[in-house]
Amino acid sequence: MTSPYEQRLSDLGCPLPSAPAAVGFYVPALRVGDLVLTSGQLPFVGKELAFKGKVGSELTEGDGQSAARLCAVNALAQIKAILGSLDAIEQVVRVEGYVNSAPGFQAQPHIINGASQLLVDVFGEKGKHTRVALGLSEMPMNASGQLAIWVKASA
Repeated sequence: MTSPYEQRLSDLGCPLPSAPAAVGFYVPALRVGDLVLTSGQLPFVGKELAFKGKVGSELTEGDGQSAARLCAVNALAQIKAILGSLDAIEQVVRVEGYVNSAPGFQAQPHIINGASQLLVDVFGEKGKHTRVALGLSEMPMNASGQLAIWVKASA
């Protein structure tokens, strides 16, 4: 049975994939008490990076927002892998977003809004969160960005 949150994701054109494999020596997500924290998630579709390059030069702001949404969906897939269902999410607590930024590009918060808006669209009030939105000069694998999510989960 599909959770209502997964159905909302699907209705928004962002179906929940299988959790992406780690690309290094780390765990993709970890539960500590009632918190689930994801490692930074890249904009993968399957095993391919969907968005590569710097936002503000090779990629548009719209591309960056789409990539941030995709990173959020991959983070939710990691959370589901830990919890078994997105229904166990009581609150999205924090989003940490990093944007591969061209020199002079300063709209990182606007880019990470792509992920933040998706979380509110899916979870409503439970999707409102604290946030970090930073620009970096380089990213692993030349990804356009990276995103990590922290959620409070039910027992």
